[in-house]
Amino acid sequence: MLPQQSGTSARGTWNKQEFVIETEEQYPKKICISAWNERAAEVAQIPVNTPVKVSVNIESREYNGRWYTDVRVWNIQVVSGQAIDPEYTGGYSDMPPQSAQPYASQPAENAPLPDAGDELPF
Repeated sequence: MLPQQSGTSARGTWNKQEFVIETEEQYPKKICISAWNERAAEVAQIPVNTPVKVSVNIESREYNGRWYTDVRVWNIQVVSGQAIDPEYTGGYSDMPPQSAQPYASQPAENAPLPDAGDELPF
């Protein structure tokens, strides 16, 4: 958990709490996430190293020719009663697995391919 920040803007006072999570994958990744105002207080109550499920919004913006990306939490849940398997290589998800659907622009099976002639695509 990084130090909490606060200040005053044209819209009033604000609080920001940044924290770092580590994904549970074969190659874990660390992600710095920011929580604002009421979410900042909520995040501050969660003990360090507690497994959580985080829902975020990701947004990038350009400033002076450079791009900055902000990852903001909009929902955070403590994963309680769930044992963490060290061999588990996925994330937490309430969504069932989805089957792959073909793109609408793909030709139907056994459809003839367009004749390209002797031209190479490069």
